[in-house]
Amino acid sequence: MIPVTTFKDKRVALFGLGGSGLATAKALVVGGADVTAWDDNPDSVAKAGAEEIATADLRTIDWSAQAAFVLSPGVPLTHPKPHWSVDLAHAAGVEIIGDVELFVRERRAHAPDCPFIAITGTNGKSTTTALIAHILKSSGRDVQLGGNIGTAILTLDPPKAERYFVVECSSYQIDLAPTLNPTAGILLNLTPDHLDRHGTMQHYADIKERLVAGSDTAVVGVDDSYCALIADRVERAGVSVKRISKRNVVAEGFYAEGSRIIESHGGTTSLLADLDGIQTLRGSHNAQNAAAAIAACLAVGMSRDDIRAGLKSFPGLKHRMQPIGQLMNRAGGQVVFVNDSKATNADAAAPALSSYDRIYWIAGGLPKEGGIVSLAPLFSRIVKTYLIGEAAPAFAATLGEVVPYEISGSLERAVIHAAADAGIDPAPSAVMLSPACASFDQFKNFEVRGDSFVGHVAALDGVTMLVETKKGS
Repeated sequence: MIPVTTFKDKRVALFGLGGSGLATAKALVVGGADVTAWDDNPDSVAKAGAEEIATADLRTIDWSAQAAFVLSPGVPLTHPKPHWSVDLAHAAGVEIIGDVELFVRERRAHAPDCPFIAITGTNGKSTTTALIAHILKSSGRDVQLGGNIGTAILTLDPPKAERYFVVECSSYQIDLAPTLNPTAGILLNLTPDHLDRHGTMQHYADIKERLVAGSDTAVVGVDDSYCALIADRVERAGVSVKRISKRNVVAEGFYAEGSRIIESHGGTTSLLADLDGIQTLRGSHNAQNAAAAIAACLAVGMSRDDIRAGLKSFPGLKHRMQPIGQLMNRAGGQVVFVNDSKATNADAAAPALSSYDRIYWIAGGLPKEGGIVSLAPLFSRIVKTYLIGEAAPAFAATLGEVVPYEISGSLERAVIHAAADAGIDPAPSAVMLSPACASFDQFKNFEVRGDSFVGHVAALDGVTMLVETKKGS
């Protein structure tokens, strides 16, 4: 835990007592703050009380006595309308912050020089975050990984010299972190997302810009117009900018030529790394992720050789284009099994489908609006589709006579049939779970769905697993 000492002996109101909110309340209390916490869910309030966190309806407290209001990132700050607690804080002139802001204040107070990499973007941020942490860890660094990737930031070990923090930041977290100042800040890309919480695309982009604007080194993907303009603005403001691109040459930064990552500096270019053969970094989107990771790792002092070694050994992000097993087909070619369970809509499935040339595709679940129509340009890569869940009839209608398919029904049956078909195919191929659907018709969440896929693959004869699992789990 990171005790929040910067509010020692001060009163702090807190709203939102889910996982990260409860962790934040504890960190404040341990640091000596006088915390009053609340939540709209009575069960969450009761749980906090059981943890000896003082609770009270924030409508009843003296707001003029509060040094700060700490808000959970899941609670609306501006759109579609501010939460009632936000209105009370505004009326009293109390600053509104979140757990990431508490972290950056603790870092400034106790270890301002400890390396801190923050990552944001509409797509790819979790993979990039995990990749950076892996590269650093594989070179022997003390690494703390957290934030939006799943570990509450204040549950990490406290900042100190030579301890590296790698933190994924959502737009909600950035909006509550007004003094965010990473050593290296990454903005990968921007496409319309979360507009129900930010109102307009421009407001969403403005929030994301804050992360790189406060960075010592800003790493910005420039393949969309919003980010390209952001890179120009923060550079004019005096920030050191490294541009990255998965399709265009950049003058100062890193860009991809196929699987090759090229470093461009001072008018010269050189090959920094080649991702060819790294199963976990296939596809142009992962070339962008790798370029961003390289730029950030160089910014915190890593050597190019250590970075190359870390790229080669990256195990991948669980449930996201994760190679989990392999077997040999009848002609001696490799069949790789890919867990892309996190692909809960068509747009999310597209990167995996575009990264392999010959695919036995397991798809379906609880369908999203639009189905898989947008994936039609990738259908030529699919040898056969194995449909599961509620979406099966609608997906079958879209595939029509273009792609052979079967209604497998269950994930277990789909795995068995896809593996059998790939096994008699003389060409190398991938058996891929990339559902393009939510999981809730058959599974609790995409993680459970992905773990189930791994278990069914592990139960196949002749498969060599690339991840740890219990046979038949």
